[in-house]
Order: sequence, then C-alpha cells, then structure tokens
Amino acid sequence: MIPYFPDWLQNWDVSVLNWIQEHMVSPFWDKFFSIITHLGDAGLFWILIAVVMLFFKKTRKTGIMMGVALVLGLILCNGLLKNIVARVRPFDLDGAYGSIKTVEDLLVSRPGDKSFPSGHTIASFEAAFVLFHWDKRFGVPAIIIAAAVSFSRLYLYLHFPTDVIASVLLALLNAFLAVIIVNWIYRYIGKKKELKINK
Repeated sequence: MIPYFPDWLQNWDVSVLNWIQEHMVSPFWDKFFSIITHLGDAGLFWILIAVVMLFFKKTRKTGIMMGVALVLGLILCNGLLKNIVARVRPFDLDGAYGSIKTVEDLLVSRPGDKSFPSGHTIASFEAAFVLFHWDKRFGVPAIIIAAAVSFSRLYLYLHFPTDVIASVLLALLNAFLAVIIVNWIYRYIGKKKELKINK
C-alpha cells in the first residue's frame, strides 16, 4: 500500500500521532496549533520576510538566500517528492494502522496534496536556517516558530512524524545550497566589477 514506508515504520508513525491525540489534545492547543500552522501556508509568511529584507542593503543578501531556499523547496517538495512518493495523509488511512482520526475530525481544511514531505515544514525551516546563518538573534526565534509550525502538522493529524523529520533535513540541505549558490553569485559579480574597474 505504501511502498516507501514499511509496516514497522508506518506503525511507529501512527502510534506517535495517536499518542499526541490521546495525551495532548485540549481546546487551548486546538486553537493555538490551528492558528500557528497557517504561518507555513504556501510559505507566504517566510516569503514576506524575505521580500522585506530585499529592501535593505544590510539584509538583501540574506533575503535572496531565503528566496533561493524556498524556490528549491518548492521544486523538490511540491514539484517532485510529493508526486513521486504519493503518500496518503494520516486522516486518509481509514482506520488502517490504528489511525484514530479521519477527515471529518480535522480542525482545519483538508489539504488536497499528498503527505510526504511536509511543505509547511520545509518552507519554515529553510527560512529559519538561513536566518540562523545570518544572525542567531533572528535565527533562534525563527527556528522556534518553524518547530511550532512543524509540530502543528502532527497535532492536526495532517502529516506523519517521518514526513516532518525528513522535511527538516531537506530544508537544511536547501538552506545550505542556497547559501552556497548566493555566495558564489555575489563573488562572481564582485570579480566582474573588479575587472571592469581595473580596465
């Protein structure tokens, strides 16, 4: 049924989700995670931060890095992996593997795409890792927000734990690549300008 995820891993995933449902659910957390999860919607919150950073010379390079990381995540996550892996969402298991929640129980609107990886997690951590690389004073709060967004996907029964774990690792890779790519472009442009001046 789920070729990329063996039964033992699928069972572990669902057991973690069900533990959260049995031990953590409360009206307060229902409201809190239903709100905070929207910070990862289409990466818009993080895109907005990146765009604002573009207007200031001191933060422009970091804003570009965030933009590149988010584009890499969009291509890798939504463009490739979601379609290749095509993992069903937890609420679509229909009681399989001990699942205790269905689409009728969801606190937010039903996502229309597949479960693996988590786009909310990738976008949030890509931006947070780039911000952490730039300045830890901004990076640490960003990572805390990203972690809250990611956990909300588990609490709301929208993703499996392995979706989120893999997404954090993919986000780290994309942030790393974005930093390398943008630094290389800046060095290349700098050398071009230097050659022009020397001529």
